[in-house]
Amino acid sequence: MSAAIDILARVIVPDPDLASAFYRDALGAEQVFRAPPGDDGRPAVVDHRVGGSFFRVSPAVASWGWLSPSDLGGSPVLLEIEVDDPDAVGERMVAHGAEVVVPIENRPYGKRSGRVRDPFGHLWIITGEPR
Repeated sequence: MSAAIDILARVIVPDPDLASAFYRDALGAEQVFRAPPGDDGRPAVVDHRVGGSFFRVSPAVASWGWLSPSDLGGSPVLLEIEVDDPDAVGERMVAHGAEVVVPIENRPYGKRSGRVRDPFGHLWIITGEPR
């Protein structure tokens, strides 16, 4: 296979604009594209960049099969971010409405990591080098 392949996570949320604000404030995500609002007033996609990574935010639309964690009874996916200071990132996410699921601490596998649930139900593993 010679063609380049890029994989982008797309997180499904009830309100893409509210989620975009959270990801901007909590993760420093830069909005790089926002589709015009659809008939329901929500954009179909909002693209974000954090460092060299990209992810998308889209609204929950049951008829398209786009379901948010609250529609499913929880998140079926773990999103993992590697950062220089996992504690600071975790604290910033919590300060903006996320909740700690697994505390950030040094792990026996040689990383410092923990897990938070963002205000939209998505689970994030925050990991970095141990202290």
